[in-house]
Amino acid sequence: MKKLMTLLLASSALIAQIFTTAVTANEHVHGNIAIEHPWSRPTPPGTPMGVGYMIIRNHSDRDITLVSASTPRAGHVSIHETQMKDGVMRMQPLKNGLTISSGETVELKPHSYHLMLEKLPEPLKEGESIPLTLEFEGAETIEVELSVQSLDADMKEPEMDHSGHKMDH
Repeated sequence: MKKLMTLLLASSALIAQIFTTAVTANEHVHGNIAIEHPWSRPTPPGTPMGVGYMIIRNHSDRDITLVSASTPRAGHVSIHETQMKDGVMRMQPLKNGLTISSGETVELKPHSYHLMLEKLPEPLKEGESIPLTLEFEGAETIEVELSVQSLDADMKEPEMDHSGHKMDH
């Protein structure tokens, strides 16, 4: 029985180590900036826009600003913020970029900050990796890959107002 418990504990530790390695493999570190879990959602055929989400950690001693992003999979990428106003979710571009203060973390996620991948020539497909270049003021450019993950079947999208979003970039 003692050998079985030792074997179970050892195999559990190995599984935990493998899982930790898999999780950290989706992290991109460049200097004092870490980009974690960059991901997107699949888009239906004919939909010209997709999204990009991630966690940006600024471990440096100065503020940085995400000023732009680009990918060969979209004609244009913009940085957006979603806010609730009068019971309606409104999305608007951040004209001056997204600042991540020294020592802080900002999460790009649904119903918050996010990247808009505009003018998609073809849909984003589940399982696909989308190359993405992130340009910062105060830090070097970082290359990441957005992992296109399935939609959460239980997630309900609130009504969105896209009036501040222009497609003529």
